[in-house]
Amino acid sequence: MDQIRELPQTHHSLDGFIPLLSLTEALGALLVILVLVWTTYFRNGFSWRSNPTLEFNWHPLLMTIGLVFLYANAMLIYRTQRNLRKRRLKLIHAGKMILIMLVTVIALVAVFDSHNLASPPIPNMYSLHSWIGLTTVILFCCQWVAGCVSFLFPGLHASLRAAYMPIHMYFGVAGFVGAIASCLLGLNEKAIFVLKDKYSSFDGEGVLINIIGLLFISFGGLSVYLVTQVRYRRLPMPEDEVLLSGTG
Repeated sequence: MDQIRELPQTHHSLDGFIPLLSLTEALGALLVILVLVWTTYFRNGFSWRSNPTLEFNWHPLLMTIGLVFLYANAMLIYRTQRNLRKRRLKLIHAGKMILIMLVTVIALVAVFDSHNLASPPIPNMYSLHSWIGLTTVILFCCQWVAGCVSFLFPGLHASLRAAYMPIHMYFGVAGFVGAIASCLLGLNEKAIFVLKDKYSSFDGEGVLINIIGLLFISFGGLSVYLVTQVRYRRLPMPEDEVLLSGTG
């Protein structure tokens, strides 16, 4: 047991963590700002069902905020708030996931409305973007349910939680990568549909869309790096198991 406890200490180092985290958060904030600029300045802002074209603009903005920016921060909560007790971290993590789910539902309503209420109606769920996007949302919801059962249910044996943890981490990262991929496909699809020939002539909106795409890749890559680096993992505290299981 002593050897097991010493292993994380051997590979633990926070060198470079703060600069990388600061860069990641800055890129994430810039990403959200530029998506807001795109949907407001180039796509004429927001509305709801009274104007399906403008209602669509909620979709890219809310998906960027929810399934990209907030999702990354929810994954990183165990790295950024490493001094909090484990149970509180798990509750914060689960709460952020609920917020992401609500934001995602509104974003999905916006895109389906914008298709169904258009004149003539636009078909749903035909593109690769929509297939990957819906798969990502379903995976996210399944992850949330499984995580709540596995890590917040006090009666679950510690060995079962330990066995499920690598699976939860893998599919959490996989869902985030799926969200980034879906956003990139959606951006390119929108650029081709609305800009047509202007896209190939380096139109200002097209250039902005490409910059947003690069920010998706940069923010996503840095987030995955920070989450998967063993040396940045939160070291366990002695009271963690007591708080989670209710036993000594």
